[in-house]
Amino acid sequence: MTVRSAWLLPGGAEPGQTREDTRLAPLGTMVPSGELTSRPGVIPGGAPFAASGAGAMSLQVGIGRALVQGTTAQGAYPVAVDAPETVAFDDGDALLDRIDTVVIRVLDQLFDVSGENVALVEVVKGEPLATPAAPTLDPACEPLWDVTVPAGTSAGVGGIDWGTALSDRRRYTVAAGGIIPRASSSLAGAYDGQYADFNGTLYRWSAAADDWQQYPATPLRPLMTRQAAAPPYTPVQTYVDFTAAAWPRITFTVPPSGAVFITVGGLVSNRATDVSTAWLTWRATGGLTEAHGAGNGLSAQSSRVIASRRVYRPGLTPGASVTLIPGWNVSSVGQDTNLANGELSVEFVQ
Repeated sequence: MTVRSAWLLPGGAEPGQTREDTRLAPLGTMVPSGELTSRPGVIPGGAPFAASGAGAMSLQVGIGRALVQGTTAQGAYPVAVDAPETVAFDDGDALLDRIDTVVIRVLDQLFDVSGENVALVEVVKGEPLATPAAPTLDPACEPLWDVTVPAGTSAGVGGIDWGTALSDRRRYTVAAGGIIPRASSSLAGAYDGQYADFNGTLYRWSAAADDWQQYPATPLRPLMTRQAAAPPYTPVQTYVDFTAAAWPRITFTVPPSGAVFITVGGLVSNRATDVSTAWLTWRATGGLTEAHGAGNGLSAQSSRVIASRRVYRPGLTPGASVTLIPGWNVSSVGQDTNLANGELSVEFVQ
């Protein structure tokens, strides 16, 4: 057998669950989805159940391990595929497209009418429709891949275009307490404190909020933006915002502590006259309202300065959105009037 399942085959006259079945099939307490049910899915490691075209109308599904959840009464079946399986697809409908789903199915005659006790990799055929959808799956049936079969498709006309027909339906599961890789925020967490990885970012399920929340809530790294172009250097008596193209803004969410450090730095110079000045500053809107000025700016008068200015802003409302806008000011233009290499950053206080 190339598709094995533990806790399925009875003993008696049959060999029952073999030692190989037990060693290959994933065993143990998996991530729960309820009091007596487990989160079904693929066990991560390598490229489980990878798919590749094996012919005009056939697909090869690679090796891997999975947990297939039946009804609550059935429980969950650990399954291992220890050699590639090839599945075939029926020709396309004459007029309409359809979507078929490649699945791992467990047949258990105690709970279905199949009359068999076996695990399979097979195709569940969808309905031809003007707007096709993947077929509804029975219990003890775990999806791996959706395959679009266009109208009129057959081996005689080139078959299925495997480069465009496949849609990945694999979802992942791990042992209880583990971090679920490649998770989806559309799937609710099973218990308070469960962790999942969404596109490389760690999230924690909050039962109180009934939502996935980024963890840690306070980013560990600062947010930073760099000056991309010089200002026009027109002498002004008030502060002027950099354009977003010349120096992008920063928008951030206030952390639970309600406190941040904001730093502006760069090269600031103006020696047009003995009293000429130049400023790099920032202003804030949203959850923090603050104008350009001496309280947050970096300045030079008849000189050149390469430095940074870091200020502390506590007492903000956690969860509020704040936008920081870089700004500038020169009193006159002449010798060594320059604002360059600007950087603006936000550090989050834990």
